[in-house]
Amino acid sequence: MNKELESGTLLELSDVVAGYGNLVALHGVSLSVGHKEVVALLGANGAGKSTTLRTISGLIKASSGDIRWKGESIVGKPPEAILRLGISHCPEERHVWPEMTVEENVELGGYLLKSKSELKRRKDIAFHRFPRLRERARQLAGTLSGGEQQMLAIARALMSEPQLLILDEPSLGLSPRMAAEVFDVIREINAHGVSILVVEQNVHQALSVASRAYVLETGRVIAEKECSVLKDDPELLSAYLGG
Repeated sequence: MNKELESGTLLELSDVVAGYGNLVALHGVSLSVGHKEVVALLGANGAGKSTTLRTISGLIKASSGDIRWKGESIVGKPPEAILRLGISHCPEERHVWPEMTVEENVELGGYLLKSKSELKRRKDIAFHRFPRLRERARQLAGTLSGGEQQMLAIARALMSEPQLLILDEPSLGLSPRMAAEVFDVIREINAHGVSILVVEQNVHQALSVASRAYVLETGRVIAEKECSVLKDDPELLSAYLGG
């Protein structure tokens, strides 16, 4: 990677409009994620956060505007091509395969790999990072706790060794203890050089891990703030997010 990319922007959305059929959900969304940066995307239910993530990963096609990855447009590229470029999407509600083992679920994250030895190397890294999953490698994924399933979903997303990990509500439905554990994992992943774009309803958790935050309202970015500013200003936080 050249020095410009190391210090600059990996992902940039410019005036992105997207939706579902005739329903427009995003009305000109612009945001960016830098190299090794954690950015939070905040807002109420229905604000367009998940739609933004799905549009980035190619699950929804932008009808106008641009999405640039390392300076090159990725609008119209299929999800598999976007994954190959280095963007991995860990969707809301985990979506593990319940009747497959933990190990099989992890291996699914490397489905683009041609080399069995490379698959094994990455699987070993995943199990080193998530020792609880190693302990449960032969267990059916559907028997895991919610927190363990979230760890599994993240481990699977990391099998492609992305430069940008997109996380949609990683603490959804988890106990406070498990949510804190998941965010510890997010910090560790970022410390290893992976940029992260995270959607999270737990605003305080999101602000604790991110450097910047964008606030969405009805498909529009209404604020971009340093997390330290939002975190230390309860009136500002209440005005944007209701608490």
